[in-house]
Amino acid sequence: MSIIINNLSYTYDEGFVFAKKALNSVSLEINEGEMVGIIGHTGSGKSTLVQHFNGLIKPNKKGEVIVDDIDLFDIKSNLKEIRKKVGIVFQYPEMQLFEETIEKDIGFGPKNLGCSKEEIDKRVKEALEIVSLNYEDYKNRSPFLLSGGEKRRIAIAGIISMEPKYLILDEPTAGLDPWGKVEILNELISINKKRNISIVIVSHDMDEISRIVKKIYVMKNGEIVLKGTTGFVFSQFEKIKSIKISPPQITEILYGIYKKFNLIDYTKLELESAVDEIINCLKEAGKWK
Repeated sequence: MSIIINNLSYTYDEGFVFAKKALNSVSLEINEGEMVGIIGHTGSGKSTLVQHFNGLIKPNKKGEVIVDDIDLFDIKSNLKEIRKKVGIVFQYPEMQLFEETIEKDIGFGPKNLGCSKEEIDKRVKEALEIVSLNYEDYKNRSPFLLSGGEKRRIAIAGIISMEPKYLILDEPTAGLDPWGKVEILNELISINKKRNISIVIVSHDMDEISRIVKKIYVMKNGEIVLKGTTGFVFSQFEKIKSIKISPPQITEILYGIYKKFNLIDYTKLELESAVDEIINCLKEAGKWK
């Protein structure tokens, strides 16, 4: 099962003088259990694209959005069912917290789905456990008195409680301190492993995204200009730089060594493998005893 986008185009304010084309013939596929990155500058079309994934935006030009073999824009499609499958966590999701307690906030989605009280309680407990927050410690607390990282995790738990198959996050670490960013990214890895939920991360931060995703789509001016495995995408160093995207710092370092010695594999993204690669390169160059 998967999310499939075929030749999707979208124009804001179509037919008006200020019309702006946001997407142009975009095609991609998100498979079950995958962790995928969508990267690009502000205005590249990332957020517009993912809002098509569960029908928040409908294509006004052409294209298909198919979720688990269901065409979202077939008039017979049940968008409520699709939105159970595809949960979107928008940028700064903590701004959407509104209930007086964490338990009520996380339980809001399941309640709207018509779940029984017993089912709601079960889902709230499981969702808090998944984001590594203790139910008894947090259930009666106000979501407004938490740290930024905790609020972000509560917002994610609220989506998890609806048991989606696909979790889409728009700039999930925006505004967090370095430790808060690490916590959120580790939670996403954990969610993917525990629930086999497909996770799509929309970001412009290459260092963050390179740590956890296995496949990347690079966007520019409403089009996908580069796609493939994480290693392949960051191996296209000059192309990435030409579209004004900064590669991960570790790639910058390795590529600099590659340009000097022409001996190194600059696609290594893990610190340990990068260090080993640097040591081997220096040995080959006679600079390491």
